[in-house]
Amino acid sequence: MIDLEPLLLSFEVALLATCVASVLGIALAGVLALPRVWGRELIDAAITAPMVLPPTVLGYYLLVLLGRESVIGRGFEAVFGTPIVFSKGGAVIAAVIGALPLVAKAARAALEAVDVRLLGAAQTLGASPLRAFFSVSLPLARRGITAGMMLGFARALGDFGVTLMVAGNIPGQTRTASLAIYDAVLSGRDGDATRLSLIMTALAMAVLIGASTLSRQRRDGF
Repeated sequence: MIDLEPLLLSFEVALLATCVASVLGIALAGVLALPRVWGRELIDAAITAPMVLPPTVLGYYLLVLLGRESVIGRGFEAVFGTPIVFSKGGAVIAAVIGALPLVAKAARAALEAVDVRLLGAAQTLGASPLRAFFSVSLPLARRGITAGMMLGFARALGDFGVTLMVAGNIPGQTRTASLAIYDAVLSGRDGDATRLSLIMTALAMAVLIGASTLSRQRRDGF
């Protein structure tokens, strides 16, 4: 029998993380897609860094930033009565860190592909830059943005290293499918590890195929 609890928790964490990463990623992509932005390359490097930094480094930074001894951690615990780290919230934050670069980069590429003449026409008709962004850029870039969100979801669904450091491995609270596979391997339950791995692989492949289809439709103009 497959323990569905880690899978369901992974879906919950990944969905929440994708929502947060999508809002942040689209906003950052909108800023970076502007023709003149001070520090554009620095911002882009900061967004991309989680893709190349070791999970232990990212986890350590988050522990320092959000831990119970930090200003943010103490303030959060004083208000809500629970710490950020070693909780479901910590797992969501860890997943956001993994998903954000994929969403932001895909959204930026899609927004930069929008014909600037259409934006100029919208502004000529009286639309503000912000209204033109929501009424012209976002609809035209929706397929590329959606593909990025799907990739971000897949990345959040499978996060391991940062989640382990920031959220721990607490059964029923932070033990996602990736951590459950890790536990199964350590305890010699190869069958459980195999079944969970196959399910995660199938989900990842389905998301990748969907994202690839959307990207191809965007390039072909459908």
